[in-house]
Amino acid sequence: MNQSLLDALQYYGAGAATLAALIVSLNIGRRWTGWAFVIFVTSSIALIGWGFLQTNSEGIGWQNIAMLAINLVGVWRYLISKHKPD
Repeated sequence: MNQSLLDALQYYGAGAATLAALIVSLNIGRRWTGWAFVIFVTSSIALIGWGFLQTNSEGIGWQNIAMLAINLVGVWRYLISKHKPD
């Protein structure tokens, strides 16, 4: 596998997760939080790819499969669902 592609997946995944976590921590509204979860989804996808393509990193791949499911729930809850919390 091309090492520069693996590096790009790894660093994008880490950077995107950091940015998304910052946006969520700022608590600046439902729409912003929803878009942060979209960023989390892209981070999880990148880290799934990196985890299964990089030698001895399958644990990160499996962890991000779980994180992808959680992040998709966040996208549903904050961007798609019409139900508003009390």
